[in-house]
Amino acid sequence: MTTRYLSPQYWLGVLMPSVCALCGGGCDDVVCDACREAYAGARPVRCGQCANPLPAGGTRVCGACLSHPPAFDATIAAVDYAIPLDQLVLQLKFGARLALAPWFARQIRDAVLASPGLPLPDLLCPVPLGPARLVERGFNQALEIARPLAAALGVACHPALALRTLDTKAQSGVAPSVRAQNVRGAFAVEDPDLVEGRHVGLVDDVMTSGHTLGELAATFKRFGAARVTNLVFARTPPHP
Repeated sequence: MTTRYLSPQYWLGVLMPSVCALCGGGCDDVVCDACREAYAGARPVRCGQCANPLPAGGTRVCGACLSHPPAFDATIAAVDYAIPLDQLVLQLKFGARLALAPWFARQIRDAVLASPGLPLPDLLCPVPLGPARLVERGFNQALEIARPLAAALGVACHPALALRTLDTKAQSGVAPSVRAQNVRGAFAVEDPDLVEGRHVGLVDDVMTSGHTLGELAATFKRFGAARVTNLVFARTPPHP
């Protein structure tokens, strides 16, 4: 009689079946295939630099980036920060549902692979949290996404390459007009030799105004980075 081997993952699925974080149905992942296709399957046309939506058939770069070029060179966003996917971001960030982070990473990977001609970064750096916020939350959601994303892309992840030297206020609680000032001078680079002449990928969960990523990109450029690309799960659409 042949004994069939059943993997630990099989027994984990039997004992602790997964439930879709969006619809509540049973599935083999944190989000079921139907919800993923419905809410994260579309690939809207985006500005190649800031990832804001663009009209089909228009230019590759939006007017805002043409008139005021940001410090970063490109942005890949997997989804729009909108209902119901925004709830997943909140579950990860404030509910410590860390199982969502690898799923976020896979969506970013798919968005990268769907962008032909996009050069892969030489290394990935998660957007750092300030010491007080890191202690309060207990983890950095950007790092939780960056680790599996690095493995999926075959790129090295450097968790402490960037340091947040100022404990700034959360950008979500700051008026849009002062967000750039809020993060000005907030970052430092731990190992400049690792950055010089290289393509750095910045990883975060959400890109809203872009000021945080812009300031971090400018910091890397001052230390000689040749190129900076943002890799984010969700992009907040611009307000009309």
